Amino acid sequence: MNRKRSFVFSVLCLITIMLATVATSSAGPVKLTYSCFFPPSHIQSILAEQWGKEVEKRTGGAVKIEYFPGQTLTKSNQCYDGVVEGLSDIGFAVLAYTPGRFPVMLAVDLPLGYTSGVAATKVINDVYNKFKPKELNDTKVMYLHAHGPGLVSTKDKPVLKIEDMKGLKFRSHGTSAEVVKALGGTPIAKPMPETYEMLQKGVVDGAVYPLESNKGWKLGEVVRYCTANLSSAYTTSFFVVMNKDKWNSLPPKVQKTIEEINAEWVVKHGEAWDTSDMIGLKYLLEQGGQIIGQDSKESARWKAAVAPIVDQYVKDLDKKGYNGKEIVDFIKASLNKYQ
Repeated sequence: MNRKRSFVFSVLCLITIMLATVATSSAGPVKLTYSCFFPPSHIQSILAEQWGKEVEKRTGGAVKIEYFPGQTLTKSNQCYDGVVEGLSDIGFAVLAYTPGRFPVMLAVDLPLGYTSGVAATKVINDVYNKFKPKELNDTKVMYLHAHGPGLVSTKDKPVLKIEDMKGLKFRSHGTSAEVVKALGGTPIAKPMPETYEMLQKGVVDGAVYPLESNKGWKLGEVVRYCTANLSSAYTTSFFVVMNKDKWNSLPPKVQKTIEEINAEWVVKHGEAWDTSDMIGLKYLLEQGGQIIGQDSKESARWKAAVAPIVDQYVKDLDKKGYNGKEIVDFIKASLNKYQ
């Protein structure tokens, strides 16, 4: 009798395992939604979409990415919280669009004289790997990257010297807004997707952004001048993050594959920022725009004007319980290493 019961129990266990296997195989691929604020034609959006296709390819179709560019799933300033709350599984936008939330990482955006997207991207990843700030703990970080030099661009009035900034309104956000104020202009805080219309309608006199935006966001159609204020150039930090619960639900093998792709894609994004800066410069010139250079004396004046922003940020970090000097000094050293 005991043997019969044992046999029956074994058969039931086998059937249960078989049914579970069938259920798993018939469940189909894991589907993940990806929200990106860049328009679909922008190189950064194209790279994001390609990342999703690479994930599908290398996981053998076990993971499918449904890509939503151009703020069609979540708005740019809602993107990070949207990932945390599960409105999207993956999100790609700007850290500064969530003010006050990322004090350590946003130190990277300071106007330290950035000249390259590749360098800025290496710096931001150095900072994340060095300090592992808790501010990003509510998501799984895929990778971080940052654009090339953020410069002053204007619609009608050329900015030849720092005094020309006075009385002009500039679309800006986060650190770039502080840069505008330090240089004598008036910042108007709005996300990048609103910049074209603001310039076109004369709501602002100019904007601060990297050269790539002249083509990537078509801003070269509505500005005429770009001041090459490289000594006071800032950068902007971008995140690509995944909902933590969704990440933890993925099989370890899939996680490993995605991590490998992330390591490749962060390099692609950094290089794309520099390549697209050159394309944006060419586009601006083709539209009849002009680049305004600075001699060493004027360049030094702009650098001195934005220096208090860095000093104040160190103090602000200290007030929040961080070692501000250590963080900013690390960023400066990292930047010097790559530039």
